[in-house]
Amino acid sequence: MVTPRFFPETGGVEMHVFQVSRHLLALGESVTVLTSDRSRRLPVNEMVEGIRVRRVPAWPGNRDYYFAPEIYSEVVRTDCDLIHVQSYHTLVPPVAMTAAIRVRKPYVVTFHGGGPFSHVRSAKQIIQRIILRPLLARASKLIAVAHFEIDLYSKQLNLPRKKFVLIPNGADLPLPKDPAISSSRDDALIVSVGRLEKFKGFQRLIRALPHVLKRRPNAHLKIFGSGPYQQDLCSLAKQLGVEEKVLIHSIPPTERETLAAQLMRAGLFVLLSEYETHPLAALEAISLGCSVLVTDTSGLSELAEKGLANAVPLNCSDEQLAEAIIAQLNRPLIPKAIHLPSWNDCARDLLELYQSIARS
Repeated sequence: MVTPRFFPETGGVEMHVFQVSRHLLALGESVTVLTSDRSRRLPVNEMVEGIRVRRVPAWPGNRDYYFAPEIYSEVVRTDCDLIHVQSYHTLVPPVAMTAAIRVRKPYVVTFHGGGPFSHVRSAKQIIQRIILRPLLARASKLIAVAHFEIDLYSKQLNLPRKKFVLIPNGADLPLPKDPAISSSRDDALIVSVGRLEKFKGFQRLIRALPHVLKRRPNAHLKIFGSGPYQQDLCSLAKQLGVEEKVLIHSIPPTERETLAAQLMRAGLFVLLSEYETHPLAALEAISLGCSVLVTDTSGLSELAEKGLANAVPLNCSDEQLAEAIIAQLNRPLIPKAIHLPSWNDCARDLLELYQSIARS
């Protein structure tokens, strides 16, 4: 697995690689995660829950286009049957794909669309995909985690649909050992989860909170995550006078049961991202019976269309958002029948794909 970032950094791609890798290990496969380290302070070699992790330095440390030239030499000399390239947003994936072509190793690519969906960023990502087209065209398969990605990328890249395969993320979390947690929801607790970046929309949730408190004075907000936007969010809560109603806390990504316990206490789970390909955090909340509110955009819209969540317009006002939150706190949306893929399903589908490529 070649991925731009891995634990202890957090995010959807990091969680995907971790979950898939450990489930593949359980299926008897040998997995190495090759990743970059912008801090250049993490261990070069490490075992994370049985997963072999190899890190190479990356530059610059504060930009999303970082470059890790040693990825090339690591891929060239690796002894593996197949290379799985995760994401395409940095300069790590093209280096990995170029090296794989040189040593004639088959490779697959999972897009993990993600990222802010501003007009500028959207245009940038389209250009990235077009520039990468020659490398993507030589992949054995291109993996989408959501249906809409296949249509989108097939058209933008002018590649046939048969080049793509749909393998969604898993959405299962380990249940807490304490059975009392499942029956102790706090109907005034609003929870949100994700990497703390501006495009994730946590600031909108904090801005709406004063309006919520006017009608639900006992309401309180917990945001679980870490990232570069954390100080801005803390400052905003203080500025609006709601800092005592807002908790921003990081749960280590390997402590899945702790996260599950927090979600099972929530009266409402909210995810207000500008863009999500396959909204893992929301799916995990849904799998635990949470009432979920999302923005009406990208992969989040699919949740609302399936009746798994309610949606608000991406450009709604703070007051409108507060109204939607209050309405759903008062009348939670709990889907009756939930059938979501597990991480074991995801790993088995990937393994079947790997084996078919190895046989060809």
